[in-house]
Amino acid sequence: MASLGWIAAVCAARGLWRRVACTASGLRDPCPGRGYAVGPAQSPPTFGFLLDIDGVLVRGHRVIPAALEAFRRLVNSQGQLRVPVVFVTNAGNILQHGKAQELSSLFGFKVDPDQVILSHSPLKLFSQFHGKRMLVSGQGPLVENARALGFQNVVTVDELRTAFPVLDMVDLERRPKTTPLLRNDFPAIEGVLLLGEPVRWETSLQLIMDVLLSNGNPGTGLATAPYPHLPVLASNMDLLWMAEAKMPRFGHGTFLLCLETIYRKVTGKELRYEGLMGKPSILTYQYAEDLIRQQAERRGWAATIQKLYAVGDNPMSDVYGANLFHQYLQMAKHQGTGELGASGLRKQQPSASQSCTSILVCTGVYSPKDPEQVESAQGREEPPFHGHRDFSFSPGLMEASHIVNDVNEAVQLVFRKEGWAL
Repeated sequence: MASLGWIAAVCAARGLWRRVACTASGLRDPCPGRGYAVGPAQSPPTFGFLLDIDGVLVRGHRVIPAALEAFRRLVNSQGQLRVPVVFVTNAGNILQHGKAQELSSLFGFKVDPDQVILSHSPLKLFSQFHGKRMLVSGQGPLVENARALGFQNVVTVDELRTAFPVLDMVDLERRPKTTPLLRNDFPAIEGVLLLGEPVRWETSLQLIMDVLLSNGNPGTGLATAPYPHLPVLASNMDLLWMAEAKMPRFGHGTFLLCLETIYRKVTGKELRYEGLMGKPSILTYQYAEDLIRQQAERRGWAATIQKLYAVGDNPMSDVYGANLFHQYLQMAKHQGTGELGASGLRKQQPSASQSCTSILVCTGVYSPKDPEQVESAQGREEPPFHGHRDFSFSPGLMEASHIVNDVNEAVQLVFRKEGWAL
C-alpha cells in the first residue's frame, strides 16, 4: 500500500484541500522597511531556509555570484550558519556526503551530509521495501546510494542486461551475435527503484518494462501483464532542469513520462507508484523540516523554528512544493489532521512550523524574459503544465509568494521580514 504521506500529497495536489488558502495571512504583505537594527545579542533564529541548488546556487559546475554574496550574510565570522539551512535538491545521481563536500568546497564553509536532501533521501523511511530485491535505475553510485537508503538487495539495469542479453535489442552493436542459453537461476525481482535519469534511456525503458510485464521474471513471458504491477518507487519528478546551456535540459521527470506513456500504451493501464519522492512531494518537505529542527537543536538554539523559506528556480517543483506544504501545515494547524510520515506512521515529533513561504529566483529555469511566462503573467495565456501527472494543474500553487532576481536578494528579503541585520 502506498504511504499515507504520499497519498496526502496527491490528494492535496488534486484539489481536495482547495478550501485551504494558498498562503497564510500576511505572507504577501510588502516587506518591512530596510535596515532593522539588531543588537549584539542576536536572538536565536525562529526561521530557516530550504535552498535549492541547481539554478539557485550553481549552474552546472559554475557558482552563481549572488550565491557567494548570500552566504556572506548567512555565515558568521566563525564560519557557522547564523540560521538553519538545508539544501533540498532534486538531483540524485551523487552520494549525499559527496554533495556536501562539493558545496563545502564551492562556498568555503563546512556543509554536513545531513544538511543535504537529495531527491531520494526520504526513501529511507520506506522500510517495508528495504528487504525486497529491487531493480535500480539511474547513474552514478547507484548501488551505494540504494544501500545508504536501506535497500540491501539491488540489481542494476546493467547486471540485468548481462544476465539476459537478448532483452537489449535497440543498439545493433550490442546485440548478441549468438543466442545465449536462457537462465533459470536468476532470482525474481520484487520491485523497481528509480533514483534518477539513466544514460541509455532505451535500455532502461525496455528492461524496466520487461520486469513489470513479467512480474519480476524477465527471462520468461506471461500471457497477460499482471496488474497491479510490482511496486515502483521513484524520485525526482523534474521535467526540466537548468545547467550551463541557455535552455533547460531534460530531467528525470521526462524519463518517468516516457515510462508511464509506454506502460499505458502497451497495457492500457496506468503505471502506479508506491512513492514519489523529491520536490514537490509533501514528504520531502516533512523530511526537510525534521532536519531543520535537528540542526537548530544541535546548535543549541532554544527558539522553535516556526517559519520556513523555500528558495528555488523552478515554479513546478520549488514553488508548487513549498505552497503545497504550506497548505498542509495550515490544514494540520486548523483541522488537526496530525503529522503523517511514510507508511502512515506518525512523526516522532509533531511539526512546529507555521508556514512555508515560496521565493522564486530568476537565475535558473524561471526567466521573466520568457515570452510564455510574460504572456501568462499578463493573463493572456496559461503556461504549459510541466508537473507530474499525479499532481494536478493548480495555478495558485505555482504562484510564488515572492519573486526576486537571485538568492542574495532572497536572503535579504527574509532578513528584513524577520528583523535581522543585513
